[in-house]
Amino acid sequence: MKFAYPATARGSQVDDYHGTSIADPYRWLEELDSDATKEWVAAQNKVTFGYLENLPLRKKFRDRLEELWNYERFGLPRARNGKYFYSRNDGLQNQSVLYVADGLHGEPRVLLDPNKLSQDGTVALNSWVVSDDGKWIAYSLASAGSDWNDWRVLNVATGENNSDVLKWVKFSGASWTNDNAGFFYSRYDEPKAGEKYTGANYYQKLYYHKVGDEQSKDKLIYERADQKEWGFSGSVTEDGRYVIITVWRGTEQKNLIFYQDLQASDGPDSKNTTHELISEWEADYDFIGNIGTRFWFKTDLDAPCKRVVEIDITKPERANWKTLIPESKDTLQGVGAVGGHLIAEYLHDACSAVKIFDPSGKFVRDINFPGLGSAGGFGGRFAENETFYTFTSYTVPGAIYRYDVATGKSEVFREPKVKFDENRFESKQVFYKSKDGTQVPMILVYQKGLKLDGSNPTILYAYGGFNVSLTPGFSVSNIAWLEQGGVYAVPNLRGGGEYGRAWHEAGMKEKKQNVFDDYLAAAQWLIDNKYTSSQKLAIRGGSNGGLLVGAAMTQRPDLFAAAVPAVGVMDMLRYHKFTIGWAWAPEYGSADDADLFKVLHAYSPLHNLKPGTKYPATLVTTGDHDDRVVPAHSFKFAAALQAANAGDKPALIRIETRAGHGAGTPTSKLIDASADVLAFLANELGMK
Repeated sequence: MKFAYPATARGSQVDDYHGTSIADPYRWLEELDSDATKEWVAAQNKVTFGYLENLPLRKKFRDRLEELWNYERFGLPRARNGKYFYSRNDGLQNQSVLYVADGLHGEPRVLLDPNKLSQDGTVALNSWVVSDDGKWIAYSLASAGSDWNDWRVLNVATGENNSDVLKWVKFSGASWTNDNAGFFYSRYDEPKAGEKYTGANYYQKLYYHKVGDEQSKDKLIYERADQKEWGFSGSVTEDGRYVIITVWRGTEQKNLIFYQDLQASDGPDSKNTTHELISEWEADYDFIGNIGTRFWFKTDLDAPCKRVVEIDITKPERANWKTLIPESKDTLQGVGAVGGHLIAEYLHDACSAVKIFDPSGKFVRDINFPGLGSAGGFGGRFAENETFYTFTSYTVPGAIYRYDVATGKSEVFREPKVKFDENRFESKQVFYKSKDGTQVPMILVYQKGLKLDGSNPTILYAYGGFNVSLTPGFSVSNIAWLEQGGVYAVPNLRGGGEYGRAWHEAGMKEKKQNVFDDYLAAAQWLIDNKYTSSQKLAIRGGSNGGLLVGAAMTQRPDLFAAAVPAVGVMDMLRYHKFTIGWAWAPEYGSADDADLFKVLHAYSPLHNLKPGTKYPATLVTTGDHDDRVVPAHSFKFAAALQAANAGDKPALIRIETRAGHGAGTPTSKLIDASADVLAFLANELGMK
C-alpha cells in the first residue's frame, strides 16, 4: 500500500563544509519547541499510531507482553550499618520502589515510591547512595526521560525528605564522606533560556554538599575554566581519607586521576590541595580501592585487555608501580574490592567469567555460573565479606545471588518467576567472517527444533561502539518474539569492548565502516546458513545502534525487509552541536575536521538516503524529551526517508511523548512500545 504521509516543508538551508555544499532542508525540525515542529510531530504520530494500532498481531503481542512483564523483580541489595536497601517492582508498576529492611531477612518497608510522584509514571528514581551510618540517602530523580537530574536527601528513619534540593546535575553520582555530613557531586551551570534540552553541556564542576544546606552554599571542590570539555567525578575512599577525582573528556577511553587528602586539613569544606596522580591523557584508569596510600586501578596502559596496578601515592613515579593482576587474553571488565579480596569480572567471547584474587594479586578461585551468560554486581566493602551479583542470559531471568567472599559460597537471594517455559529455547554462539576476514562472534536464540529453510522471521540486533560490550541478557520483549517462532541474533561488532582496546579502536573514526561491514556480514551469514532470508530479516538497534541500523539500511537497502532505528544518531555532520553530542567526537570524529568530514559524510544515514530507492519497511522511534540524542536526528531522517522512498513499504516515525533516551521509561510505555515494534516487524516479515 502507498502511505499518505504528512507534508514536510523543505527549507533552503545549505552549509559549506570545507568547500562542499550540503543541503539541510529539514533544519527547521531542530527547533523542538516551535509550533511548526509540534504540529509535524502530532501529524506524524497520527499516521503512525493509526497504522500500528490496527496491525493483526498487535493485541496478541501486547496481551502476552503484559503477562510476561508481570513478575516480581528486585535490584541488588546494598548494606549499610546493618540495614539493607534494595528496589522492588511487583510486576506492572511503572517504576520500581525503594525499600529498606533491618537485616537481610528483615521486614521491608517502603522508603521511596516514585509512582506517587507523577500520574503517568514518567518521574523515575535514577540513582541513590546511602551514607555510611545508614541514616541518609542521597537520591536523584529524572523527569520525562531527561538526563537532567534533581538530587534530594531522605531521612531513612522517618522516610521524609530533608530540605536539600540540588539542580542542574547531569552525568554525576554522589559519594558520601565517612562522617555522614555530606557528599560530593558534579553539576553544570543553569542553561540559558530555551537551551535546557538542546544546548551544549560544558564546564562541569565538582562540588561538596553538606546535608541541610541550600545548594548556593555548596563548596566548589574543583573546576577548570580553561577546559570546557572536562568532566569530574568525586569518589570517597572506603577509609574516608581521600576523595578520588576522576577527570573525563567526552567518551574518550582515557582519563586523568587527581585526589585530595581529606585529613590533611579540615575536610572538604577547607581549601584542599589537589594532587595530580595521573596527569596525561594516555590510558583508561578506574579506581578500585586502597589500603592506606596504596591505590589500586584497573587500566589498559600497556595492556589492551586491561590489568590491575598498585600505585603508592608516597612514591607515585611509574617505575614504582606494581602489577597485581596481569593482562590476560580475556577482557577485564571490572574489579571490586570486597571481603579483603579483589573480584575481577572478565569477558570470554562476550560471556562472563569471574575470578577472585587476594590483595597481592594471587589467584584464589573462580566463581562458577549455571551456563553462558552475564554476571554483574559484586559491590560491597573491603572490610565486609558479603557481596551480591546477578546472573542472566537471553532465556534466563536475572536471579540475584549472595556471595560469601571468605568461603566462596553462592546462594540464591531472589529468583524471579516469569510465566514462560525457558526449556523451549536454545542459544548458540557462532563465529563468522567480516568483509576483511575478521572473525566476529554472534549469539543466536531460537526455539528448539528450528528448521533451517530460510523462512524464519529474524531480528538482528547490535550496537558496535563506545567500548560497549553486548552480553546475554533477559528481555521480556525477546521472549514474546521467540515464542512466535522468531529468531534473535546478536553479533559482537567491532567498536564494542568485547575484546579490549584494539577491538574498540577498530570501529572508531575513520574505521567506523568496519562496524557496518561486520553487521552486514552477520546478515549475510544468517541468510547463507538458511536461518532466514532477506524477506524475513529485520535490523534493530538504539542510540549508536540506531546509527548502525540507519547506515546499514542506506548502504544495503536490498538486504533487509524491515528496520527499527531507535533514538539514533542520524545526522553525523551536526551531532556535536547539541547537548552532550560534542563528547562523542573521540568516537566518531567531527565534521569540523576536513578529513573526518569526508568519512562522516560517506556513511551519515541522513545524507545517504537516495531518492528513487526502495527502502525496507522502517519504524523510526524516538522520545520528544531525549536530551542525549536530540529527537531532531530522527525527525530529519524520517522526513528525508519519506521523501526519498520509492517503494511501497511504510516509512513511519513513532514519537513517544514525555520520554527521553530510554532510561526510566515507565513499564506501561515499555509494553506499548514493545507491542508496536513487534507487531510492525511481525507484519513486515510475514509472521503468522
